[in-house]
This record gives sequence, C-alpha cells and structure tokens, in this order.
Amino acid sequence: MQRFYAMLVDAWQHAGTRQRLFALAVPMILSNLSVPLVALVDSAVIGRLPHAYQLGAVAVGGSIYTMLVWTCGFLRMGVTGFAAQATGRNDGQALRYVLLQSLLLVVVLTALCVAIILPLLPQILVWMDTSGDLQALAQQYVLIRLYGLPAALLMHVLAGWLLGLQNARAALWMLLLANSINIVLDIYFVFGLQWEIAGAARASVIAEWSGAVLGLLLAWRYVDKGPLLNFWRHLFAWQNWRPLLAVNRDILIRSLALQTVFFSVTFQGARLGDNTVATNALLLNGLLICSYALDGLAYALEALTGHALGQQDRRALQRALCLVSMYSLLASSVFALLFWWFGDAFIALQTNIVSVQEAASGYLVYLALLPLITVWSYVLDGLFIGATRAREMRNSMLLAVMVCAPLAWLLQGLGNHGLWIAFLLFMALRAVFLGFSARHLPSWFVPTQTG
Repeated sequence: MQRFYAMLVDAWQHAGTRQRLFALAVPMILSNLSVPLVALVDSAVIGRLPHAYQLGAVAVGGSIYTMLVWTCGFLRMGVTGFAAQATGRNDGQALRYVLLQSLLLVVVLTALCVAIILPLLPQILVWMDTSGDLQALAQQYVLIRLYGLPAALLMHVLAGWLLGLQNARAALWMLLLANSINIVLDIYFVFGLQWEIAGAARASVIAEWSGAVLGLLLAWRYVDKGPLLNFWRHLFAWQNWRPLLAVNRDILIRSLALQTVFFSVTFQGARLGDNTVATNALLLNGLLICSYALDGLAYALEALTGHALGQQDRRALQRALCLVSMYSLLASSVFALLFWWFGDAFIALQTNIVSVQEAASGYLVYLALLPLITVWSYVLDGLFIGATRAREMRNSMLLAVMVCAPLAWLLQGLGNHGLWIAFLLFMALRAVFLGFSARHLPSWFVPTQTG
C-alpha cells in the first residue's frame, strides 16, 4: 500500500507527465463531447416532432448505423498504438505504412458492411417487433446514413493516427468541423426544409464527409514524404500486415461483443414499447456524454502508453497510468452527481413528450451509477490499446458477455429494470476481467517487431 501511495504521489507531482496528459486529453475531451452533443441535438430536434415513433425511429436507426461504425472502431484503436510506438522510436516510415494500410482497410470494410447490412436491414427491423411507422422511418434513416459510412471510417483511421503522433489538436479540428456542421444542418434540414427524419440523416452524411476531407488534408501535413524506394513492395508484403491485422481482428471481436450488448439494450427496449425504446435512447445519451469525456483521458493514455513502450520507459508509463486513473475517477464522480441531481432536467432538455419524460424518470438511478462503474473500463482500454495488447481486451470482453448473458435472461421478468441491472453488471465485470489481465504489465517492456 505504501508503494502504491508513493507511485500516486510521484505521478501527481511530475509536471512533465501532467503537461503531456493535458495537451492530449483536453483536445480529445472537447472533440469527444461534441459527438454526444450531436446525438443530443438529434434527439432534441426529432423529439419536437409530434410522435414518439419518430424519436424511436432515430433511436433504432441510429443504433443500427452506430453499430456498424463503432464495430469498425478497431480502425482507430488499432492504428493509435502502432503509430504511438513508431513515434516513440522516431520511425517515420512505420508511421506512413500503418496509415496507408489502415486506409486500404477502410475501402474493404465499407464494401463489406454495405453488403451485409442491405439484405439484413428489413429483417432486423421486423425482429425488433416495433410499430410499422417506426420500422419504415428507421429503414429510411439507415439507408441515407450509409452514404456517409466511408467518411465515418476514414475519420476513425485519421483520428487514431493523429493521436498516435500525439497531435490531438489536429484530430480535434477534424471532429469539431464534422460535428458542428451536423448540428447546424440538422436543425435547418428538419425544421427549415421540413425534411424530418431524412433531414437528420442527410445532415450527418454531409458532416461526415466534411470531417473526412479535413482529416486527409491534416494528415498530409504530417506524413513522411521521403523516398518511396521499396515502399510498395513493403506495403503489400503479407508479413508486414500480420501485426496490424492481428490487433484489428481481436479488437473487432471485442467491438462486436460490446456493440451487441448496446444493441441488445435498444432491441429489448423496443420490444417493451415505443416509449421504452425512446427512454433508453435518452438515458444512453447521458452515458455517451460521460463515456466520451472519460474516453478523452483514455485516448491520451493510449498515446502515452505507446510512446513509453516505444522508448522502453517504464516510469513514464507508470506515471501516465496513475494520473489518468485519478483524473478519470474524479470526472466520473462529477458526472454521477450531476445525473443524480439534474436527471429530470436532462431528459426534459431532449424531449417534451410527457409520456417519455415520465417513463425515463424511473430509471435515472441507473444513469447515475454508470459513470462510477464504467470508469475503469475506459482507463484499462486506453492502457491495452496503447500497448497493442488486443488479445487480452478480446478475451475479457467475451468473458463478461458470457457471464452476463444468462443473468440478463433470468432478469427478464423485471422488464426494463432487469435490462438496466444486467447492463450495469456487464460493465462491472468487463473492468474486473480486464484489470486481472493487467497484472502482466511488467512483461510488456520487451522489444518487439511491429512491422
């Protein structure tokens, strides 16, 4: 205990680590907070339309599209660790390779996602057992949003690569541009042009492409423009793809499991009625605000972890992990108190539909508990992503799902309360299993080949 306390004091007093952490975390927190702000604006705008099924359609359609995009979130997570380690080694060629490899993956994954979702979309909506009006609008919303899918995946790669360079400000400008355009066009298209659900979807597509174009311009400024001798031969050699593909594979499996859990919350909520699915969407917006703020600190830890491993500096990693843990716990406590005290106002901000407001008020206690339970998952994700230790992340996530799935089935009799209790248990076990894997951290400091 005394050694642990000494580690915390050393991290807290080390000005250099604190400055690097803030330089990375503050821009990422600002950009991340703009993402749920877009979701809040979508809910607030559509929530002013006259029918609950319209809000439910955006919730369901947005959930399906988000599942696609964030399932491919391994594109960002995979590139960040490799880019950060290459930066620590001062290896410009490796930075260029990992960027171009990831951009090529975007092309392949876009085609794959569209090929999968187009035939499955109508059946998914039928399985959700929602009203006919909700199904039609949700399908319209998803089909429009698919035009922005390549841009959304490009932004994943570019944000991760720029963060690996410890250039969080460039990533900030890309994400802020996209989210600002989304908010402005959302209001204009829905209310000004009376496009309703289609307007919200079109605003998002335009915003995603705007952010992607800016991201490409920013990346060009920092990419190594040295000679291309043997470059293409190296790029397309199979053995040079193995490290990146192995990490992306494991993060993909982990992301599929996580997105399945989030989608299940929406799916089961939809089966409990339009008001319930709308309620859960509003509550999850609160979780998004909290998670994106905590992810800003986790993103900083990714970059610092990768850089420390690239330089083989154990003390730097220890300080970064301690500082991020302390600040994350503080932030999660603040969010928990805010949701506890002002939860009803938070729901009223998003919708004026009385039946949805009344339904949501009975579940605010779960929203207040979530920040305190989920905080450790974000911290440990940052540590493992920066270290490109994706196998441990995959195994911890799958184990949490396997343990919680039967518990969720047993809690069905409690309705939406049972759904939220199972969700809380899943988040807690996810952190416990990942923390157990972190006991091997000292063995990570062994020079390895990353391509």
